[in-house]
Amino acid sequence: MKILLHTCCAPCAIKCIESLRSENFTPDIFWYNPNIHPFKEYESRRDTLTAYVKELGLQLISKDGYGLRDFITAVQNNFEQRCGICYEMRLKAAAEYAAQNGYESFTTTLLISPYQKHELLHETGERLGESCGVKFLYRDFRPLFREGQTAAREKGMYMQKYCGCIFSEEERYV
Repeated sequence: MKILLHTCCAPCAIKCIESLRSENFTPDIFWYNPNIHPFKEYESRRDTLTAYVKELGLQLISKDGYGLRDFITAVQNNFEQRCGICYEMRLKAAAEYAAQNGYESFTTTLLISPYQKHELLHETGERLGESCGVKFLYRDFRPLFREGQTAAREKGMYMQKYCGCIFSEEERYV
């Protein structure tokens, strides 16, 4: 079954991909993360994911271009709701791409992180899937998080220290 997997980074993708494959899904990997700051962080995450996807022989679709200005513009009047705005931006791009390119469904690696707002992600994915005419495949990947992080370390993958946005980078030091 053809599914589009929005992917935030390679370490989060490892167990999501394995789980989806165990259900007979063949995930195509979708990279769109305009929130990631600074640019070198964006590059490190993108390049690590690109190498991993190539290693697995999967297809990578990149809605490329460093989108920080778009993200900052979107959240500038509502910093406290930035996570929801960020989820909206990324999952909308994934849902639109999936609908326009014949995917049966889409999902996101963000669902593996115990640090994300899980219920908000679920609601956002369902709503956007419905509005774009493509199914959002909900999975609670969180029980696989630690195992995925361990596997990423064993593979020598770049491991980020924060969610990705400038605000989460600030919060890791404050």
